[in-house]
Amino acid sequence: MENFTFYSPTYFVFGRGKEEETGHYVKRFGGSKVLIHYGGGSVKRSGLLDRVKASLEGEGLEYVELGGVKPNPRSGLVYEGIELCRNEGVDFVLAVGGGSTIDSSKAIAAGAIYDGDFWDFYQGKAIDRALPVGTILTIAAAGSEGSPDSVITKEEGMFKRGATGEGIRPAFSILNPELTQTLPAYQTACGATDIMAHVFERYFTNSKDVEITDRLCEAVLLTMVKEVPRVIADPDNYEARANIMWAGMVAHNNTCGVGREQDWSSHDIEHELSAVYDCAHGAGLAVIFPAWMRYTVEHNPMRFAQIAVRLWGCQMDFENPLNTALQGIEAFKSFLGSIGMPVSFGELGAKEEDIPAMAEKSCFGDGRSGTLGSFVQLGKEDVENIYRLAL
Repeated sequence: MENFTFYSPTYFVFGRGKEEETGHYVKRFGGSKVLIHYGGGSVKRSGLLDRVKASLEGEGLEYVELGGVKPNPRSGLVYEGIELCRNEGVDFVLAVGGGSTIDSSKAIAAGAIYDGDFWDFYQGKAIDRALPVGTILTIAAAGSEGSPDSVITKEEGMFKRGATGEGIRPAFSILNPELTQTLPAYQTACGATDIMAHVFERYFTNSKDVEITDRLCEAVLLTMVKEVPRVIADPDNYEARANIMWAGMVAHNNTCGVGREQDWSSHDIEHELSAVYDCAHGAGLAVIFPAWMRYTVEHNPMRFAQIAVRLWGCQMDFENPLNTALQGIEAFKSFLGSIGMPVSFGELGAKEEDIPAMAEKSCFGDGRSGTLGSFVQLGKEDVENIYRLAL
């Protein structure tokens, strides 16, 4: 196990009806004038936005609103939010929605008190300071409710990039599984795929003797394999929704990743798909991750074989663990298909002729160095090969 520091101060409020306490927690964490940031009409139609406003008003808190967040959130709305915060004297950003809304809120919170262009943070500058952020989660997926991370798409050039820093880890997050019960099955499955991908990005590591975090990763993955089919079959299954929602947080606040090298090349490779085709991030990951696994499996067949046995129940072939490893990859791909995820370029609507440009952009676009990942370092040709394995 490698040296690490771990600090995860987000205050989690979990359970039915907890969004009605929003005003209390905004005030507790220093807010007096709030930007309520959200996406489309669902938070309005469901009455959630009205409940949140009533809670803020009950605590005597002022607020302004900015809706319009889209999946794969865009830089243009971030700039609009930064200007709104500055003009209105906002001192707290409240995200009401899923990972896209939370990521956009984090970008606004960082940019509002920064003299430069917020995009500096998405080119590698750490975010040490930001307005405090609170979240009310409506989809279990990105884990942004507990992480110090944010992903934004820059509209000029359509670069989809991530930023990180303790300054944007949420001060509090309200997690009510009931708020996810109206999600379509496809969105639920996309979120579940993202959660599993966050775990796999940590699981495939070159670090030695990381048994405790291996087992934590496996526990989250086993939970997803059990609960996702249950919630697809019965969208109102509160307990299954609750387990998935907490799994999404645990998967990405780095509880499962401390003390070990992490990879993240699959996310970088997928970001080009969702930037070009505007597909759901989880759907893109469902196409890319099995292809990445097949491409890198021979680097450490035993690591793939280990998860094949522990997660999918495959029998270990000690003479040739590669056989077991490949069975596990196929089991993962089959699981994704069973919950309604695309598993090929064609199902996603992606095109073979776009592969060279996406690989180039993934490795070199917006100032990148040319290589991705750490489990296996990948260059442009490798990324093209992974895209082609996904055809």
